[in-house]
Amino acid sequence: MPKPRLRVLLADTDAERAAAVERSLLGDGAMPAAVIRLGADETLTEAVKASAPDVIIVDMSRPDRDALDSVRAVAAREPRPIVLFVDQDDPAFMEAAVAAGVSSYNVVGAALPDVKPIVRTAVAIFQRHRQLEAELRRAEDSLAERRLIDQAKAVLMKRRRMSEPEAHRWLQRRAMAAGRRIAEIAGEVLEDAER
Repeated sequence: MPKPRLRVLLADTDAERAAAVERSLLGDGAMPAAVIRLGADETLTEAVKASAPDVIIVDMSRPDRDALDSVRAVAAREPRPIVLFVDQDDPAFMEAAVAAGVSSYNVVGAALPDVKPIVRTAVAIFQRHRQLEAELRRAEDSLAERRLIDQAKAVLMKRRRMSEPEAHRWLQRRAMAAGRRIAEIAGEVLEDAER
């Protein structure tokens, strides 16, 4: 079964450089890819919305913070791996680019490097970052539920003069009887206590 084609949006105003990047991506066929070029009057956000690429490559010959606004908008609305090529090293700009949502920041000179491993690395880093964000959200949700349950147990212990294990079993029984989660029952206990 053939590998799925990677949809790459190439945003570069320099046609010669864009053609070189495209040749590097499609060169030996090792990376099945479809390259979509940013239209002359098209913004990056419009192109992302219209073409739904898997990866975005942005080439900035003279990087500035204003140019990162479109990268920041894409990263906020339609997150995906973003590879940035620049002509000169600027540590402060690199920090700003990563904060804006760039997955891979690359300084290239006259000779363009092989783009395929850079794109593959950016995709892997992006996927790992998204996985870590999801794990963090789950951990935060779990901690919030734990606090909610602990607060509900404290209310039950005070109002019904229950021990902590008794309050926990009471919440468990209610949740099982209603076919709901303990955190939902705990939330109701706290709402009742506020009335």
